[in-house]
Amino acid sequence: MASSTVTTEDWDSGVGERKAHDGVAFVDLDFCEITLQGVEFTDCTFRNARFNCAELTDVAFVNCTFTGCNFFDATFTGCKLTGSVFERCEFELLTVDGGDWSFAALRRADLGGATFTGARMRETDLTGARCAGGTLRGADLSGALLEGADLTRCDLRGSDLSSLDPARTQIRRAVINPDQAITIATALGLEIRD
Repeated sequence: MASSTVTTEDWDSGVGERKAHDGVAFVDLDFCEITLQGVEFTDCTFRNARFNCAELTDVAFVNCTFTGCNFFDATFTGCKLTGSVFERCEFELLTVDGGDWSFAALRRADLGGATFTGARMRETDLTGARCAGGTLRGADLSGALLEGADLTRCDLRGSDLSSLDPARTQIRRAVINPDQAITIATALGLEIRD
C-alpha cells in the first residue's frame, strides 16, 4: 500500500529532486518529455501517468505497478523494471535499449509498435501479448511466458526463444536467424540431420 500520493504539482515543487521513491502512489503524473537519470522507484504505483516522449536512462522501477499509463514515443535506456506490472497501458513507439525487464507482467499488452533491443526479459509474462510487427531483438526471453502471444511479423533475431512453444504462439512471418530456426524446429518435434 502506498505511503504517500504524488501529483504533477508535487513532483514539480520538489519531490522530483529525490533520487529514491519507495511505496509512493503517483497519480495523473505528467512525465511528458521529461529526462530522468539514475532515479529509483520501489514498490510504487503509477496511475494514469503520461510518459510521452520521456527519456529515461538507468532508472529503476522495481516491483512497481503501472495502470492506464501512456508510454508513447518514450525511450528507456539501461532501465530496470524487474517485477513490475503493466495494466491497460499504451506502448506505441516505445523504445527499450538494454536494461532488465525480468519477471515483469505485460499480459495482453499491445507491443506491436514497440522496439525492445538487447533487453533482459527472463520469465517476463507476455501471455496473450500482441507483438505483431514489433521488435524483440537480442532479448533474453528465457523462461518467458509466451502462450497465446501474437509474434506475427515480429523481429525476433538474436533473442532466446527456448521457452517458445510454436503450437501455442502465433509466429507466422516472424523474422528469425538460422540458429533460432533450429530451436523452433526442435520445439516442433522435428529431427534435424545432415
